[in-house]
Amino acid sequence: MTYSTHAYEPDPRNEAMLIDVNGTLFPRHEAKVSVFDSGFVLGDGVWEGLRVHPGPDGKGVIAFLDRHLKRLWDGAKTLDFDMSLSKEALKKRLYACLDANNAHEGVHIRLMVSRGVKSTPYQDPRATIGGPTIVIVPEFKRPVAETASKGKRLFTVHVRRGYPDVQDQKLNSHSKLNCIMACIQATKAGADEALMLDPHGFVATCNSTHFFIVKDGEIWTSSGDYCLGGITRGIVLELARANGIVARERNFSLHDVYGSEEAFVTGTFAGVTPVSEIDGRMISSGRGPMVERLQQLYKARVAEVASKGRQ
Repeated sequence: MTYSTHAYEPDPRNEAMLIDVNGTLFPRHEAKVSVFDSGFVLGDGVWEGLRVHPGPDGKGVIAFLDRHLKRLWDGAKTLDFDMSLSKEALKKRLYACLDANNAHEGVHIRLMVSRGVKSTPYQDPRATIGGPTIVIVPEFKRPVAETASKGKRLFTVHVRRGYPDVQDQKLNSHSKLNCIMACIQATKAGADEALMLDPHGFVATCNSTHFFIVKDGEIWTSSGDYCLGGITRGIVLELARANGIVARERNFSLHDVYGSEEAFVTGTFAGVTPVSEIDGRMISSGRGPMVERLQQLYKARVAEVASKGRQ
């Protein structure tokens, strides 16, 4: 399967995977939600992508889970619905799902929460009956080997990351149409992913990852005003600063991008991924020295987290 920065190796074990829907496990092809569910009807919900790594006892550990759950709860609060269970209870549900599937390494989880089932397909939240719908989809999903070394191609699209008074880009909602439209345009242009600008013309982010450039030995990423508060993005910034690398969150333009020494994207699925080409301009032939260093630092951080086991 080769889909841009999320290209992964097919795994036949996924056909037998058990999916958790509101605390009950179902075979993959029997897992269903109602056609009246808020997520299906309206895209009314929030979600997280989680990565699993083997712990000291061989059981899978979800990396940076506390950060992901905080973002999930913040999103639910913004959408003004109650998660109906505690963070600790959801942790237990996540790990029970992994254990039931014997899924402890090379696993990616899509955790989805909608407002819940509606009495009728209408947008008013007061038409919701019952609590939220919580779905856990684990898959054996490893990035293809070349993702870490062969640079991806980006294309700058006309679809912008909008102002927060229209739809706040910090909210990791099910409503992803602006990112989907950006992805479509980039795909039509023959690129792997879309590079998106903010309303002022500065670089914001990509359609499904966060974007960085390397300039004069420093790493730059956007101000963060028009993008999701990325977990991997934040960790890369922390690691860079802790290891003597100047890391700036600032406004910069495509002129800065085209003249950069290296470029890369970050995300929960593949970590740190090099970018080689942007809008037909060659940035590098593949993985450069800064990207390689950051990949090593990130890998070591993940290993450190996993070594502590399930918290």
